[in-house]
Amino acid sequence: MEPNTLLDALMAEAGMSRAGLAARVNQAAQTRGKVTRYDHASVIRWLHGQRPRGTVPDLICAVLAERLHRPLTADDIGMGNTIPVEAPVSTELDGFIERSTALWRGDQQQRLDVQNATAITGLRAVAPVWEWENPPEDLDVTRNGNQRVGSSDVDVLRTARTHYEQMYRKAGGVTTRARVIGFLNRETAPLLRGAYTDTTGRALYRAAGGLVAIAGICSYDSNTQGLAQRYFHQALRMAKASGDRAFGGYVIALLVNQCIYLREYRQAVAFAEAGLRTAGPHISPALATDLYAMQAKAFARMGDDTSAHRCMRLAEKAAEAIRRDSEPAETGYVQPGLVEAQFAEALMSLGDTTPAQEYALEAVRMQAHARGRVHRLATLTIAQLRGGDADLASSTAVLMVDEACGIDSHRLRDRLVSIRQCMADQGGAAARDTAELIEETLRVPL
Repeated sequence: MEPNTLLDALMAEAGMSRAGLAARVNQAAQTRGKVTRYDHASVIRWLHGQRPRGTVPDLICAVLAERLHRPLTADDIGMGNTIPVEAPVSTELDGFIERSTALWRGDQQQRLDVQNATAITGLRAVAPVWEWENPPEDLDVTRNGNQRVGSSDVDVLRTARTHYEQMYRKAGGVTTRARVIGFLNRETAPLLRGAYTDTTGRALYRAAGGLVAIAGICSYDSNTQGLAQRYFHQALRMAKASGDRAFGGYVIALLVNQCIYLREYRQAVAFAEAGLRTAGPHISPALATDLYAMQAKAFARMGDDTSAHRCMRLAEKAAEAIRRDSEPAETGYVQPGLVEAQFAEALMSLGDTTPAQEYALEAVRMQAHARGRVHRLATLTIAQLRGGDADLASSTAVLMVDEACGIDSHRLRDRLVSIRQCMADQGGAAARDTAELIEETLRVPL
């Protein structure tokens, strides 16, 4: 049995203890002419995934609905027949909110079933993208609730997204993740459950989706890939509710990047196509640039030289149209040099070492935030090693280690491990010293 995170989240929202829920269920049963003797231990079993018999789930729904002032179904309390919280989210907004906030709460509680969720594959992985891309649309997201949500509330979420994004870039996803999840539970969840008009609601979903996307990025960086994927799916559903196609395209780009990491190259290409197609004229040049560049990298990993170079040309053309002052906040990661770094990796996969080194060097020469600079130095190090210049690669790797200091990131750590092995395989004195330096850095746990 899987823990019932939905019931746990609803009890927390209602401010109801285990003993309190049990007592109220007994009282509700008595009004229907039945005698039950549930206690806190019974509720613990329900929270561990046990489904009580008969009409008890209906009684639980009635008790919680009275406290929360909204109707609840057996699905809402995790005792129906719908998919569990760790699967792709429901398309219905009310159910989606319940499942999303339950996932956030389970993550903050460090529930192993949430944090150790495996990545979804096949049709189930494609379904959220298909649902974002196709009808039906959300015609009205107006919601009734106890807390009135206004534009100032939405502004707070936007400010928080920027804050946590900057923290992620400087300190890494491992450090930032707990902060974002705490904010989602403490500040964002009550707003989503609140009362808002259609206009405010769309702005709310847009802002909340940006925060959820950051939670996904930090989870990806923390190497909890299944959890990251679920956050990306949530952000995509919020993008649809917001009506902002360009924001949905940004979330698609996050999924494409994860697909490449998971070696799902064909899926990466297909998702990128969906983002470019569906966002259409609303897509920003920076986002189009990144999607084409990642397609190029995916095609290169599959050995498709022609398609990789075609996408590289499309990325270069899109990059020419970037105007930073007209770009949405989320595409700030598409900084000068990002495309060059992507091209370098694509060309290395195709075996074109010399142009790969040129692109990698150009990427390093351009200004980037701390995290991005480490990745670019790592790419240049590998390109120089493949070009046969171990001493120059060693010097670059030393710079990379220095820049990585203070960033808690499993993704950067993976690159350090890979480069350490490459250096160890070289055999020269400089490479050996660099491998030892990286080994010393890796001894510090995240």
